[in-house]
Amino acid sequence: MSHSKNNLNGAFREVPYMGVIWVVAEAMKLGYYNGHPDWANLGQGQPEIGELVGAPKRITTFSIEPQDQAYGALGGSQELREKIAAHYNRLFRKKQASKYTADNVSVAMGGRLMLTRIFAAMDKIRLGYKVPDYTAYEDMINYHHSKVTPVLIPTSEKNAFDIPAKKFEHTLKKHKLDAYLLSNPCNPTGNVIEGKDLETYVAAASKLNCTLIFDEFYSHFIFEKKKPGKGAVSAAAYLEDVNTSPVILIDGLTKSFRYPGWRMGWALGPKTMIDNINRAASAIDGGPSQPMTRAALKVLDKDYADKETSALRKAFSIKRNLMIESLTNAGIQCMPQGKGTFYIWGNISKLPKQINNAESFFFEALKHKVMTVPGYFFDIHPGKKKKEKSVFDSWVRFSFGPSEKNMMHGLDRLTLMISSFAKQKINKKQNDGF
Repeated sequence: MSHSKNNLNGAFREVPYMGVIWVVAEAMKLGYYNGHPDWANLGQGQPEIGELVGAPKRITTFSIEPQDQAYGALGGSQELREKIAAHYNRLFRKKQASKYTADNVSVAMGGRLMLTRIFAAMDKIRLGYKVPDYTAYEDMINYHHSKVTPVLIPTSEKNAFDIPAKKFEHTLKKHKLDAYLLSNPCNPTGNVIEGKDLETYVAAASKLNCTLIFDEFYSHFIFEKKKPGKGAVSAAAYLEDVNTSPVILIDGLTKSFRYPGWRMGWALGPKTMIDNINRAASAIDGGPSQPMTRAALKVLDKDYADKETSALRKAFSIKRNLMIESLTNAGIQCMPQGKGTFYIWGNISKLPKQINNAESFFFEALKHKVMTVPGYFFDIHPGKKKKEKSVFDSWVRFSFGPSEKNMMHGLDRLTLMISSFAKQKINKKQNDGF
């Protein structure tokens, strides 16, 4: 098979952008760079990384020991895996007889790498998912299209784009699912499946032996109306037995501990599943960095972890309230069920027609040096071409991940942008009246 000399990709396919990466690429055309003081990135997928009131001091140094020059264990060091297991047992399994151990934990250099391991370890299955959800799932599923059959489960806005708990078991049966993947709290909607509903999800999956894969990277970003939540949400609290309940949990230091650059993620699950995930790692990445796994130990110390996660809920609750107020006043409808993450899922259909779809809104906001993420990026359809029109063309994901000052700059600019188009509409009506 010959390739055209004009094909600059050569043997490579054209890899699609993830939503946030495309946003940054478009902004860079207009002079944006990471940390640019004149820009407000309300599309960013990372939390602010500086000092927070009430949080422990940021860790700024780590050591490299002589033994770190060698390869480490595929699933991470014994010490770190024990620390992660103890962290979950302390927060979620105090009253349960079945506890996590190091054998229930696998560590990788970030959440996406852990997801890559998990997909590589999958058998020939039917995998359920819903939209909107995390953009990276689409390409990850596509990489394994020969064995993974993706099954889109319909949802509705009235159910916060999730499957109602009382219908979950029926849904698994109806679609003959072997596994179900979701982010919880959800990126981008912020919806949280918790309490009895989360318990029902876990019970249904266990009953039908359907593997539940929970992406829990925003587990500590939990809010109650206008207040910080009392603590994290995790399916770990509802497992009957950590080694027989078919549930995989994915999390890390990226979001809830505000160390995205460390690239430290982990998965917890039954020993047999974790063993397979680690075997997959031998051909994919070879295991995490030894110095970083030791640095992570301090982050998971009880006092450090509790101070950090408590402080972030307080700080981000304030920013969340400010963002909802600003967007609502500007005419954007914020999804009311969003109680988690650091995103607001906003419907812009009521704005002036020049900016009432996600793409036009995005490019107009760029002119004001504000970045957002169009909702259609979360309309994932593995194995299929992107639709010309998405059901989420009138939705935008807004991030309150930046510092409060930077976030407010961005919101003020969006308010001015929206009001300018609203004034144009009023002036046109007045002129048409003459």
